[in-house]
Amino acid sequence: MSKKQKILIVEDEKILLDAIAKKLQKEDYEIVTALDGEEGLEKIEKERPDLILLDILMPKVNGIEVLEKMHNDEELSKIPVIIISNSGQPVEIEKALSLGVRDYLVKAEFDPDEVLKKVNNVLLGEDSGSGESEKGSNASKKVLIIEDDQLLRDLCSRKIISEGFNVETAIDPKVGLDKVIKFKPDIILLDLVLPGMSGFDVLKEIKSNSDKEIAKIPVIILSNLGQESDIKKGEELGAEDYLIKATTTTDEIVKKVKKVLGA
Repeated sequence: MSKKQKILIVEDEKILLDAIAKKLQKEDYEIVTALDGEEGLEKIEKERPDLILLDILMPKVNGIEVLEKMHNDEELSKIPVIIISNSGQPVEIEKALSLGVRDYLVKAEFDPDEVLKKVNNVLLGEDSGSGESEKGSNASKKVLIIEDDQLLRDLCSRKIISEGFNVETAIDPKVGLDKVIKFKPDIILLDLVLPGMSGFDVLKEIKSNSDKEIAKIPVIILSNLGQESDIKKGEELGAEDYLIKATTTTDEIVKKVKKVLGA
């Protein structure tokens, strides 16, 4: 019998930790847990796991510090790490990427099946993307993401690219509007809280553009503003749909994009 692969979960939210552990144990992985970074470092040294699921914001020693200590150790640096993070911490995410993390899990869109998919992709080399025929069929479809949250922008971009779409992104709304004209996307994913200009104003400019082809581009709003008045305003300004970040997974975003585009 082959030896079970060992996964260390370092996460201070016990409910989330237990949910991840339960899902992975069902798939016959050996699970070790730690509730803070200090305990996590001790168990990394002792257990030498095959994979680490690592929270970023933790007491005693945070996830970035754990990654730095691993990065400076020749043997520990070889252990693959998937970070667990809340969206909206771009500085931490950039630092984690520079330290060689393999993938992300976002707490706000926790999905046990997504956890398993990412773990299997790292440990078993399973392809989590779509088949080539599907990718080829979407290759001519262009998606523009206007979003200033780096983690969410990167996650959405990677997920949509994995489905074969051609993706462009923008952080600044004015750059986004420029790309609407130059890139001529088939669909736009638009945040509402943006630097210097609200997403509602961006939506107004798109829908009032003198070029009727641009004005007809479907826009899906992605926002943490979930008040009924915000949703109604988005609809009145011509948004195709309105998705709340805290309750929408990237898989659901992709499904919505496909549905709107008929892909």
